[in-house]
Amino acid sequence: MKKVLILLAHPKYEHSAINQVLADSVKDLENVEIRDLYELYPDFNIDVQTEQEALVMAEIIIWQHPVYWYSAPPLLKQWIDLVLEFGWAYGPGGIFLKGKYIFNAVSSGGAKDAYSKEGRHGHTLKEFFLPFYQTAKLCNMTYLPPFQVNGTHKIKVEDLKSAAEAYRRLVTFLRDSEEISKELTSLDSLNQLSI
Repeated sequence: MKKVLILLAHPKYEHSAINQVLADSVKDLENVEIRDLYELYPDFNIDVQTEQEALVMAEIIIWQHPVYWYSAPPLLKQWIDLVLEFGWAYGPGGIFLKGKYIFNAVSSGGAKDAYSKEGRHGHTLKEFFLPFYQTAKLCNMTYLPPFQVNGTHKIKVEDLKSAAEAYRRLVTFLRDSEEISKELTSLDSLNQLSI
């Protein structure tokens, strides 16, 4: 059983039914740790050593956050800038993340079809998240496609429940898989995975 670390970054978590339901759906799973970054670091003063120690223990890392201007909230960006240090996460001696899996689990107000070649935004979320992919690659991690919950401004209760169940199945599947297929990287989103 793999250790899963969820780095939750939502500046208004108490107002986010989506992120609360997603986190609640997995918080009781064995070997799953959720670190609420805005709760831990409201002043943005990140304890780099503590965060690195949490990363070392994990085999699957999830950046869970809302989509903010086609990216992540500012604290998650700062976390990446500070925690993934040269000589620790990448570069000479940067071996501590090698072989780990990582992906974004995101919520967006835009509908699913808005994030497509033909849609309003002209790109998939996977394409918008190229900087996350490249960060993972630089740190010798395998970046998996995002898990996404779209249309959150108008989401129905049954769709929210379904998303939470899918997230729990995904986290459980990744945690319990003896080997994670590299073929998953070719998907546009982990929502396409049949589990």
